[in-house]
Amino acid sequence: MNWIKRLNTAINYIEENIAGELNFSKIAKIAGCSTYHFQRMFAYMTDMPLSEYIRRRQMSLAVNDLRSEGAKIIDVALKYGYNSPTAFNRAFQSVHGVAPSLVKLDGVDVKSYPPISFQLSIKGVQGLNYRIEKKEAFRIVGISAPLVDDYEANFEIMPQVWQVLEKNGSIAKIAELMDGQPPGLLGVAVSNYINDSFENLRYYVGVASSKEIDGTLEEYIVPASMWAIFSGEGKFPEACAEMWRRVVNEWLPFCEYEFDDGPEIDVHQNNDGQSQKFEYWLPIKKINPVL
Repeated sequence: MNWIKRLNTAINYIEENIAGELNFSKIAKIAGCSTYHFQRMFAYMTDMPLSEYIRRRQMSLAVNDLRSEGAKIIDVALKYGYNSPTAFNRAFQSVHGVAPSLVKLDGVDVKSYPPISFQLSIKGVQGLNYRIEKKEAFRIVGISAPLVDDYEANFEIMPQVWQVLEKNGSIAKIAELMDGQPPGLLGVAVSNYINDSFENLRYYVGVASSKEIDGTLEEYIVPASMWAIFSGEGKFPEACAEMWRRVVNEWLPFCEYEFDDGPEIDVHQNNDGQSQKFEYWLPIKKINPVL
């Protein structure tokens, strides 16, 4: 319930500042998680990116503004943070399918997107297999690639990293170095959010290892943490994405934990080309009862 309350408080903050400058990091802080986690979580729960939700709300309100007596497009554009009529026109048409200059005409169709609210719903017919474990820091070795401050783009990037490394033989080379826990090939998404921007946002493909490496490989120390570890089976990356969706919708709202700073880890335990067993590791901490 606390998780649902935080999400709705974040939505209220968006509504109160919809005509001003919206700070994504503050929205995420209200929800009790990192900006990256919040954007990803929001998209999975609503089937739209946070930026698109905000655009739809602004353009819904802009219709009323444009229909006001004496309203000027440039003034409405500036109200919602668009510095040029061209950019505002593009955003408006992407939502309504018509130019803002036409909304005062009789018979012109526009769309209305009301504020969303998060509610509890009956789910969980299919069980989620998980365990809570505390782990000391451990070392992984492998190869990393940069990610971007956009979960949708990263959802495309991460499978491509695996494809490239498989094709050039790096996966086999990395796998030979595995001698630690957890066993299996690891996909590790590392984000470091400082001063309202991401630094060193990277995705590692590697294994837990204590072995020496050459100059073609990298190492990363996964920090000590408490983890919620979910197990599943299916085709990569679709099954991993569905697991994340279920964790956000069916587990987080009802548990006594919340996101903690730290990497997210996918543990790939086998791969027959069609289906694989995997684990999803989410760094967590106990919810602060004061909040």
